[in-house]
Amino acid sequence: MLLLYNLSRYIKIFVITVIILLVLTTILPVLLLRWMDPPTSSFMMQRSFSAWLNDRKGFKIRYKWVDIKEISPRALIAVIASEDQKFPYHWGFDSESIIEALYEKTKGIRVRGASTISQQVAKNLFLWPGKSFIRKGIEAYFTVLIELLWPKRRIIEVYLNIAEFGDGVFGIGAASKKFFRKPPIRLGRRECALLAAVLPNPLRLRVDRPSIYVRSRSTMILREMYLLEKLHYLKNL
Repeated sequence: MLLLYNLSRYIKIFVITVIILLVLTTILPVLLLRWMDPPTSSFMMQRSFSAWLNDRKGFKIRYKWVDIKEISPRALIAVIASEDQKFPYHWGFDSESIIEALYEKTKGIRVRGASTISQQVAKNLFLWPGKSFIRKGIEAYFTVLIELLWPKRRIIEVYLNIAEFGDGVFGIGAASKKFFRKPPIRLGRRECALLAAVLPNPLRLRVDRPSIYVRSRSTMILREMYLLEKLHYLKNL
């Protein structure tokens, strides 16, 4: 009995130690990234590895960090209008969109994306593409950490810097230079709307050669931008 008691005690200590280590190894990086600019992201590393694996010799990652004060406010409005209009008000998850997406799935309808900007930051920084329950669970955990430890302006700043806007083009700094040959602070409304329009699938949708769909989507984003600007939306960040 004493042996079983000691074994049970050691197992509990081991489990608690593992949990503490896991929490520390996840909380600490998220906390540091509140002030430190990420030198890369999980998605950037995966894209580089995939290019190497497929012998894409001309492929390179374009990435340049740009502070939020050096980004046009129109770019913030554009990605929020396009991706997550409840961004200033939720705690990382849009419950209404999640319920709608689940309903559409049960009806066999093509499911719309329900990920918030906070969830996309968690996924792009730390995880991998996919829709498995395990990945979504880890994504939810990192989303909670990010919402707890970062202010909203930091979340949108990181998002604009690590989102992919084209094949290997990560961040608004690299995108504005490649597609418009100007710094992101000088981006106009239409340029910001066009960049936001390709975010759902930057490998198929093109900024430099926009399809009818991309042009139509950017026009819709422009309308939403005007509405949000009238509400002085950025004051809520």
